[in-house]
Amino acid sequence: MVFENGVLRKIFGLERDEVTGEWRKLHNGELNDIYCSSNISREIRSRIIRLAGHVARVGERRDVYRVLVRKPEGKRPLGRPKRRRRWEDNIKMDLEEVRCGGVDWIYRSQDKDRWRALVNAVMNLRAQ
Repeated sequence: MVFENGVLRKIFGLERDEVTGEWRKLHNGELNDIYCSSNISREIRSRIIRLAGHVARVGERRDVYRVLVRKPEGKRPLGRPKRRRRWEDNIKMDLEEVRCGGVDWIYRSQDKDRWRALVNAVMNLRAQ
């Protein structure tokens, strides 16, 4: 949220104070009034979930599916974390936040209507 507000402040610039006439930064509430779009990070997360559902419906025969669910092989470079997170791990974490963890998300994505409801639930999560 801090990054998003910083970017929005750069986009909308400074504002002249009506009383003192001095230039000042916009407050968070003023930014939200000007830019009343949904939270950017929630939007990105919901689009990733939506794309993952599409890729899961494509099936195992496609390379993009194998990239989504593959387990990294080989040695890690020095300085990397012990365990690499895969796209699938991030999807599972997002689904746990909407209390759908533990279910086979690939199976669930086959029903487009239920998957769309899940994507909307991810979109409506509280901002972190």
